[in-house]
Amino acid sequence: MLKTILAILANQHFDVEIAKKIASQIECDFFIDRAPENLDTHPYVLMVDGNKIYLQQTGRKAPGPIFAEFTEGAVDHRRKFGGGKGQMIAKAVGIKAGVYPNILDATAGLGKDSFVLASLGSQVTLLERSPIAYCLLENGLNRARDFAQENDPELLTVINRMQLIQQSSHDYIASLKTENLPDVIYLDPMFPEREKSAEVKKEMAAFHSLVGKDEDADLLLPLALAHVNYRVVVKRPRKAPFLNNQTPSFQLEGKSSRFDIYTVKKMPEKLTRS
Repeated sequence: MLKTILAILANQHFDVEIAKKIASQIECDFFIDRAPENLDTHPYVLMVDGNKIYLQQTGRKAPGPIFAEFTEGAVDHRRKFGGGKGQMIAKAVGIKAGVYPNILDATAGLGKDSFVLASLGSQVTLLERSPIAYCLLENGLNRARDFAQENDPELLTVINRMQLIQQSSHDYIASLKTENLPDVIYLDPMFPEREKSAEVKKEMAAFHSLVGKDEDADLLLPLALAHVNYRVVVKRPRKAPFLNNQTPSFQLEGKSSRFDIYTVKKMPEKLTRS
């Protein structure tokens, strides 16, 4: 399926080997240049440009590129000036002074929420089953780590709290043993109704259409509740129905989204995981 809609493109000749490796892993066509006859055959290209990998829709009036970024822009600004433990996401997962739960982000996407949680002090395991999203996220984390090693020790600490795994969330969670359950499982699945929202940028709508919707998301909630120490947190559009039609223990609501919190047992007053 991906082979018909996505191609891997090396922007420079020295990017060829990396691009070939990605093309082999994802099983997609591979090109070395931006020749129109190449680009016109695929609605999307995954561009390898030096140390950066990004997703680009082709054709006239195509939206801008999609990539994972942790060293600048909105994500980095939020790390430095975003409100710390007072943020709604921090309250949802239970982060506060002396409490830094181990978190499993089972629907990592481009890693923005995981980065926020890691910047607040939690160890975060990121799961991503889409080979495209995984490729973009892995590249973003690698670029951030390389930058931080030379320029930003605090950022390096945050990146080192994030462990990325390419695997189905269903398979990973089902395999968890009692002795290594996460304290919190965080779910932010992509849903069909999001594409209709005016708040979804054209770039991200294209990303969602390529990566696909999490049509099996309802099945994740009962599985997560059976494999977590303290709580499952589900991020939802503000007016969306409950995941799996299951009423949460409590909610935190913002302007466009909300957090549904499903409590298994009370979180301790002191909690730090290595």
